[in-house]
Amino acid sequence: MIAGRFGTKGQIYFDIDLVGDDGLILPAEVMLDTVFTEFLAINSQDADSLDWHFLRQNKLITAQGEAFFDIYLGRVKIDDQEYEIPVFAGEAIQEILLGSRWLKQSILVANYQQAQVTLG
Repeated sequence: MIAGRFGTKGQIYFDIDLVGDDGLILPAEVMLDTVFTEFLAINSQDADSLDWHFLRQNKLITAQGEAFFDIYLGRVKIDDQEYEIPVFAGEAIQEILLGSRWLKQSILVANYQQAQVTLG
């Protein structure tokens, strides 16, 4: 289980590790985005710098309309557990997004009154 924190506007943030193809571990702050239905979204430049394996291009419907994303096979570490997941990369992504697909295998507990949030 990992502890997160609330942003000033109620956003939920977690700290995870991005694992490069060469084993390099990069700590990253990610924002939970329950509208994004995949595992992780990242800026294309960041995905390229991690040297992740390109899988394919995929079209998704976003709030701004249809957009194409590059899909990479990426690795992340969450609470000392490593996962190999499809990662959606796009030029317009400004923050790393943790998608709602994690909620199919983890339980999110958010208590705004006590300023506590966990995912596990």
